Amino acid sequence: MAFVKPSSLPLHDLPMKKQHSLSLKLPQCTTALILLPLIFLGFIYLFLYPKDFYLQSLVTSCTGSTYTVANFTDPVVRKPDFRLLIGVLTRADWYERRHLLRMVYSLQMGNLTAHIDVKYVFCRLYKDDQRILVPLEILAHDDIIIMDCEENLNDGKTYSFFSSVASMFNGTNGDQKPYDYVMKADDDIFIRLQKLIDSLNPMPREDMYYGFVIPCDSMDPFREYMSGMGYILSWDLVEWIASSDIPKKNIKGPEDMMAGRWLQDGNKAKNRFNTKPAMYDFPIPVPIDTCSHEFIPDTIAVHRLKDNPKWAMTLKYFNFTSGLKPSRFYRID
Repeated sequence: MAFVKPSSLPLHDLPMKKQHSLSLKLPQCTTALILLPLIFLGFIYLFLYPKDFYLQSLVTSCTGSTYTVANFTDPVVRKPDFRLLIGVLTRADWYERRHLLRMVYSLQMGNLTAHIDVKYVFCRLYKDDQRILVPLEILAHDDIIIMDCEENLNDGKTYSFFSSVASMFNGTNGDQKPYDYVMKADDDIFIRLQKLIDSLNPMPREDMYYGFVIPCDSMDPFREYMSGMGYILSWDLVEWIASSDIPKKNIKGPEDMMAGRWLQDGNKAKNRFNTKPAMYDFPIPVPIDTCSHEFIPDTIAVHRLKDNPKWAMTLKYFNFTSGLKPSRFYRID
């Protein structure tokens, strides 16, 4: 018998191992039973949430493979109803009063419907300690205006204020006027900011003079002038005061009376509004005039808070500290 080496055989004659492939084939009826519920669920989702499918399709088609939904979740910034600058005329040495006022006004700033800036205004510094402590305040709060004048009450300080802000703030709001209104306020007045906003909202934005009419028993805003406790001028009147010779030549005298005289002599402020009874002096047991009366719920401002007890009584009436939460770190009986 002759033997032949396997390698000498032709390739096609070599024995091949039988290969087996496993192929799972499901009956058509089984496949249908699996797919139909899935298709049904898909139709239900599209019927109930069509916007979700459309939103994702829209974002994907617009941005390609990567996208962000930031544009759909960014908060909408509401345009303020108007812009108001409150200038609190005070003195450089009265640090404690400014500290109190900052607390009172900063706690009211949340959720206001208008833009309000509060600045503390006084004349040139004249003592060495002021030249250190006042800059410290400016670094911490950035809310102080120091005017180029000698400290005074009725010798032109109010004129310096209005004429200074007209030039200081021009151009600070782009092409728009920096403020719609400017308020001159004493440092012994408590202003409820949202109540003030609600009162000002329907008012004209031009040629407007607003405040507590003097004398105390008058309700006619065209009769005399507004009390220096806190009165408001529209921005166009502030610019007029800065540019007109009428105020410039009549700056000495009771500041609120002089402001009323400027407007009268210049035939200005055709829109005048009296805030009584919402602005008034602190209630005293035996009123000496009708400028003072009891606290009322619709109060805009309370004047003549000359000491801390009066501030405390006023803030207590308006539940100013009601948001204080219990804590292990303090006890207030």
